[in-house]
Amino acid sequence: MSEDAYPGRGAPQGPGDGPHPEFVDAAAPAEAAAWEASEHHPSESGAPEIADHHGEQARSPVMNLVRSMFRLAIERSYTRVGLVGLAFAGVFGAISVRLLMMAAFGEPPSQEHRVAAASTTAIRPDIVDRNGEVLATDIRTVSVFAEPGNIYDKDEAVELLTAVLPDLNATELRAKLTPKPGRKGVGFVWVKRELTPKQQAEVHRLGIPGIGFLPDHKRVYPNGTAAAHILGVTNLDNIGIAGIEKYIDNQGNRALNEFGLVGKQTDLKPVQLSIDLRAQFAVRDELAKGIEHFRAKAGASMIMDVTTGEVIALVSMPDFDPNNPVDALSDDRINRMNVGVYEMGSTFKAMTLAMALESGKYTVNSTFDTRGGVLNWGRQKIHEYHGTNRVITMPEVFTHSSNIGSAKMALGVGVPGHKAFLKRMGLLDRLRTELPESAAPIIPPRWTEINTITIAFGHGLAVAPLQASAAVAAISNGGFLMTPTFLKTTPEEAMAKATRVLKPETSEAMRFIMRLNAVEGSAKKAAIPYYFVGGKTGTAEKVINGRYVKNRLFTTFMAAAPMDKPRYLFVTLMDEPQGLPESGGYATAAWNSGVVTGKVIERVTPILGLPPYFEPPAKPFPLMVKLGAYHATQVGGP
Repeated sequence: MSEDAYPGRGAPQGPGDGPHPEFVDAAAPAEAAAWEASEHHPSESGAPEIADHHGEQARSPVMNLVRSMFRLAIERSYTRVGLVGLAFAGVFGAISVRLLMMAAFGEPPSQEHRVAAASTTAIRPDIVDRNGEVLATDIRTVSVFAEPGNIYDKDEAVELLTAVLPDLNATELRAKLTPKPGRKGVGFVWVKRELTPKQQAEVHRLGIPGIGFLPDHKRVYPNGTAAAHILGVTNLDNIGIAGIEKYIDNQGNRALNEFGLVGKQTDLKPVQLSIDLRAQFAVRDELAKGIEHFRAKAGASMIMDVTTGEVIALVSMPDFDPNNPVDALSDDRINRMNVGVYEMGSTFKAMTLAMALESGKYTVNSTFDTRGGVLNWGRQKIHEYHGTNRVITMPEVFTHSSNIGSAKMALGVGVPGHKAFLKRMGLLDRLRTELPESAAPIIPPRWTEINTITIAFGHGLAVAPLQASAAVAAISNGGFLMTPTFLKTTPEEAMAKATRVLKPETSEAMRFIMRLNAVEGSAKKAAIPYYFVGGKTGTAEKVINGRYVKNRLFTTFMAAAPMDKPRYLFVTLMDEPQGLPESGGYATAAWNSGVVTGKVIERVTPILGLPPYFEPPAKPFPLMVKLGAYHATQVGGP
């Protein structure tokens, strides 16, 4: 609107302060008259209206101003409404997008949530036996969690959750769901791990805000207790904490998971063990029967391939079900083959005779005076258990299990030579295998001649039975010490790592002597026909509170077959077996561990494909025949 429309602004004024005729808008009277006639003063009677021409001139600028302001207000209202509409559209659009994202991806996880999610993604390879039978595998499952900050009625949540998950403790759950003072964020706690599908559905139907699920993996062992001490266990986060399971993680599986390099279980190659599940079941069954029959406190049994060091079967009882790993926490469920250390009794005489032969100071025809039945050494008296009270040959020292003969051999070699030989055989160091659990041998702090005397017949040095088994395997296989392994191995791979510790002729002499013991000595109980078995028994008094206790025995039997060309070593031990009427009350190794070993050999040799000998092998010990060894022709024939 022009400034000329406003009286007194921008225009000269007349004496009466009225508008000067030259500056009056000529159209104003007509516009005002029209407005007066049509809108402001309508006349129903049609009588002529008298307009004050001077008033019309005065109102016309005001009316124009009002009309302009009215139009401006309307325009501004439209703009404001549009802006408000756009704002509402933006807000509701953002909310809609957020809701869609939450529906598709869920709420962004808290730090605790992210850590927990990472811990549930550990994926493990299958573990299979030497024939591909599954020993351990993963299954997919879910775990339920809570974000306490998003749960408004804690008591109701506890009541509902414990109703569908009755194994939950209400008090503990309520404490979990109560946010800690000063804690920021919604928080994160596990409610229950590894739900069944039915449990998941029941929790889901509750519809409790702040309760959710995360994918998880559960380790399962289809064969239960069969190979528990070998396989070990995993924790709730599927991380190996014992046995082969821990070994797998130590080899890098845990790192692969932590760096997200494992997407699914099929990405991982199965871990193939040396175990034969068929033999494992058979050994466990025979051992369980033996423990019950001889009323032993515990026991263990093992089969080893002496040509590769592979452990074909290993059972220690009492055992546990790895599907319920809490059972493994009991002290009496240790792996007695690998973790327990024991004085091995007369089985150590195999090491003593091998040492004597290897030293070159003795031959199979050497003799030892055991008359009197007692060896006096200072204040110590060494007695015989199966005394002959005469001069005996080296093989007879073994078959009669002579303590005096063994002691004299060891003294002849000397303390330094004795210690050096046992170290060479791996008996003075901790045995390291794929199983992380192991125990160091207990060695005399000050090794004197009396220690050499007692260790010669298996007292005064405590080792793991698996450790002693490796030494006897070396004695049997031609003189090669192989570290026992629980992984499937070829003979070529084994020999590449083997160490020669005995001359071939020493090994042949020992095989002859072990076979002779099965024919006419303490190993008769394990001398299964047609399999040309040889071995040695061992009975040791247990040390309780620093003293030997005569009626609490630890018995062992080690046998190899076939003795002309050994393939397998069979070992059984029993902790505190009891004498029975059938044994005349005796509880020594020949009456219990030897019996169980014989039953194991009889049962598993067909499984392992070991052919029977319907005729004695020709010339099984040619060197012994050549040397004119006593009974050399009676243990197989020339």
